[in-house]
Amino acid sequence: MSTVRLFYALWPSPPLAGSLAAWAEHARPHCGGRLMRTETLHLTLAFLGPVDAALADELIAATPERRLAPAAIELDRYGVFARQRILWAGPGDTPPALQAAHDGLWQWLAGFGLGAPQHPFRPHVTLLRNIEHPQPPAEAPAPLRWRYDRMVLVASESLTGGSRYRIVAQSRPQAD
Repeated sequence: MSTVRLFYALWPSPPLAGSLAAWAEHARPHCGGRLMRTETLHLTLAFLGPVDAALADELIAATPERRLAPAAIELDRYGVFARQRILWAGPGDTPPALQAAHDGLWQWLAGFGLGAPQHPFRPHVTLLRNIEHPQPPAEAPAPLRWRYDRMVLVASESLTGGSRYRIVAQSRPQAD
């Protein structure tokens, strides 16, 4: 049985991705670690993990019909997942619209037999991996405002030295 490793994410525009990469560069002297490639920066809404190829095909076909209400998130701080040795950028608090998007996505995914994780949603963009210092820099650069109106379904392929991401489907903006 063939499987595909999938996740749903918000994918930044190239200018926003460049600003996020600058945040990573700003933090690296303090934390050490490996920079994430700019073209792979994203905010995960739902990590599905390995799914059967037939289910992956169903999700690819259904995703364009899924709507995401337009909203914005402000990334204004650094954080650390110490055990995983990751430095991230994220909001101080999860915006209600983003929490609703996350919860609604998992409710929709339940119709495909997929269950939501037990841990709370912590929106973040991974900037550095394998950090050497487990404390984030005290000061973050100027906040970044991320306006979004769609999500992407991404296939992740493990490679030596990292992962390759391929967008396999995208939701459409909500009709006005």
